Amino acid sequence: MIIEKLFTVEEQEGCWMETTSQLKEMKTNYKQVINKREKRKWKQIKEQKFLIFMAFPFVIWLIVFRYTPILGWIMAFQDYRPQYGFFEQEWVGLANFRELFQSQMFHQALKNTLGMGLLGLVFGFLSTITFAVLINELRFTKLKRLTQTISYLPHFVSWVIVANLVTTMLAPDGVVNQLLVYLGILNDPVHFMAQPNLFWGIVTAAEVWKSTGWGAIIYLAAMAGIDPGLYEAAQVDGANRFQRILHITLPGIRPTIIVLLIMSIGNLINIGFERQMLLGNNIVANQALVIDRYALDYGIGLFRFSYGTAIGMFRSAISIVLIFLANGFAKKIGEGRIM
Repeated sequence: MIIEKLFTVEEQEGCWMETTSQLKEMKTNYKQVINKREKRKWKQIKEQKFLIFMAFPFVIWLIVFRYTPILGWIMAFQDYRPQYGFFEQEWVGLANFRELFQSQMFHQALKNTLGMGLLGLVFGFLSTITFAVLINELRFTKLKRLTQTISYLPHFVSWVIVANLVTTMLAPDGVVNQLLVYLGILNDPVHFMAQPNLFWGIVTAAEVWKSTGWGAIIYLAAMAGIDPGLYEAAQVDGANRFQRILHITLPGIRPTIIVLLIMSIGNLINIGFERQMLLGNNIVANQALVIDRYALDYGIGLFRFSYGTAIGMFRSAISIVLIFLANGFAKKIGEGRIM
């Protein structure tokens, strides 16, 4: 029994020593792997040092002008007075948010913002993708380049000029009324800019006209990455042009569509106020009021800085929620996502 116990102890010691040596070997191998990774990382940094140097000013700009101003959100919980220091203000808690949600004007502004945002999202996406597909299907290179160049130009035109063009064309003596009367669609000219029910559609049409050509660039770049052999194989199998678009082109750019859609949904509430302010008038004022214009007029315009900050904070929070919801949905269905 004593000999068996001695053998047992020796076996246990041997197993312990073997385990210890294995642990030491694993630890050594792990350190070697870490050292190799660090060396590889520093090698990549050295190889890309010029790119990092070029990106450094942008990172500084991003921190200073995008992240540092977030500290100003503290004003939303204060009754901010410029004559006092930033941390010497009177704290009011959620009073600004309660006033915001009880305001009927804010509800109208939120309704208008979401309405025009959804219209711009739907028609903007459909027109951009459709236009990109049509450009991609052109076989005449010179016509294709000319069409692309002409379609980009409205993007560089100021909204002031676009608003003047739209107002002139839709005036009672404008070209649109003259054409409709000539075709017999209208008996008398209509003042389109004085019709509140048409204002959302006019703003959306102007936005689509201005941004379609420019937005098609990304989709055309994505289409250029599709393997031409797929089109040749489909053509050999007897697929017509529409079928090739439906089964090759659109699936080929689907990840790009999903990513841009997620980003557009995040900006659904950030539609600005330039086009609404320039195209609007006193008759359509209720339909032209959006959140940004509401923050400008009833916040900063009345020196209610805390109230304006609360509006901006609410808008940012909604944008973040929309991005996460859209990204989560894309992740669930197995499509491209941004996070």
